[in-house]
Amino acid sequence: MKKNLLVSNTGFWLGVLLLPLFLNAQPLTRSKATPATATQPIAAGPMLGYSAMREVAIWVQTKQAATVQVRYWPLNQPTTKKTTPAVKTQAEKEFIAHLFASYLEPGTTYAYEVLVDGKAAPRPMTLTFKTNPLWQWRTDPPAFSVAFGSCDYTNDPPYDRPGRAYGGDKKIYKAIAQAQPDLMLWGGDNVYFREVDWDSPKMMAYRYNAWRQQEEIQPILGNIHHYATWDDHDYGPNDADRSYILKDTALDLFKQYWINPAYGLRATPGVFQQFSWGDADFFLLDNRYYRSPNRHPDSTSKTMFGKAQLDWLLDALSSSNATFKIVMSGGQILNDAAIFENFATFGMERSIFLDELVRRKISGLLFLTGDRHHTVLRKKELAGLYTLYDFTASSITAGISQPVAKELDAQIVENTLLKENNFGLLTFSGPRTDRTLTLKAIDGDGKTRWTYAIKATDLKPQKQ
Repeated sequence: MKKNLLVSNTGFWLGVLLLPLFLNAQPLTRSKATPATATQPIAAGPMLGYSAMREVAIWVQTKQAATVQVRYWPLNQPTTKKTTPAVKTQAEKEFIAHLFASYLEPGTTYAYEVLVDGKAAPRPMTLTFKTNPLWQWRTDPPAFSVAFGSCDYTNDPPYDRPGRAYGGDKKIYKAIAQAQPDLMLWGGDNVYFREVDWDSPKMMAYRYNAWRQQEEIQPILGNIHHYATWDDHDYGPNDADRSYILKDTALDLFKQYWINPAYGLRATPGVFQQFSWGDADFFLLDNRYYRSPNRHPDSTSKTMFGKAQLDWLLDALSSSNATFKIVMSGGQILNDAAIFENFATFGMERSIFLDELVRRKISGLLFLTGDRHHTVLRKKELAGLYTLYDFTASSITAGISQPVAKELDAQIVENTLLKENNFGLLTFSGPRTDRTLTLKAIDGDGKTRWTYAIKATDLKPQKQ
């Protein structure tokens, strides 16, 4: 009995002596078990990049070096899971991984999850992707929708201009998600480099990270396929042109933060590209890499796009059999007012381009543009062709600007001028013989502010 009592008393007093140490250790033990990087290893994304009929690209950024994969399966076949090859993220690449799910089936919706160091990483949004449908020779073209916009500004007070914040309400990201587009086109000024950014590759990457890592933008990244071009503010300084000394660095960063299907041509670098979805071909242009200074006197040597890019575009438009040919540029194409950075300030190059559209009888054209910090649908009559339209959607979150008196003219389609944050939505619908392209401007609350429908038959050259 005495032996048992001694053991019991020893245990009691040992417990009393160790209790403070145990209590002090508890918080440290809990924090080690669930640090931020352990519970959520992803800094941004996943973001869906291009979607082909049998391959999809996926972008992911981790918080530290890690091995990343994507596990995916047809939405209705959860037991048939496949995994992409593993990619190791590295600090010198901002911990970014480009992943590719291949050998997919066309026109199929897949669910997916991101594996970081072999473990599924939770994300605050639905994770599905779609492959481009194979409809040719089989059915009518599919109905689908495309969101687009430009000028997305993320406030960063220490480095912003003094005064009222330039970036607006982020609720618009929710409105984009609620529209459930298949694709989203980013029309330039997708991020805004500041004076403290554009002379430093690392700080340019910082600006991309600050934008891409926003909590509010995550829900639109994971289940909408994203394609992008740039304008001056995500290329370099304000109104930057071909003389910008870090333009190749800017191009490398653009390739790092987007996964487009192509970036220029081998002999003609840049961000211009082409891709297809349904019965539409999309042509995204580069209005910066080859751009002459704005103050360059107008002549055949003053270019916004450069001869090589425009030759490619005109040939690609001529070769396209698509019902609709959607051409997107960072700046306005059809606005006749030679002001600011409109294509009209490059008069000779613009005239050559428009004349070639008529000469080649290009059908199905619609221009998508940004930059101007207001939204408007413009039209231009070209003799021998048809009425061309230029849908400018701006801004997503950046500040709003008024059009000037010189451009408030008959080119504006009635009731389409919108001076608040918004995005555009294109809906393609109808049977093959009667396709309709419906344009909408949608505000930050998800309300449609105007709608305009264009028949494919209205985008055909006039018969002589």
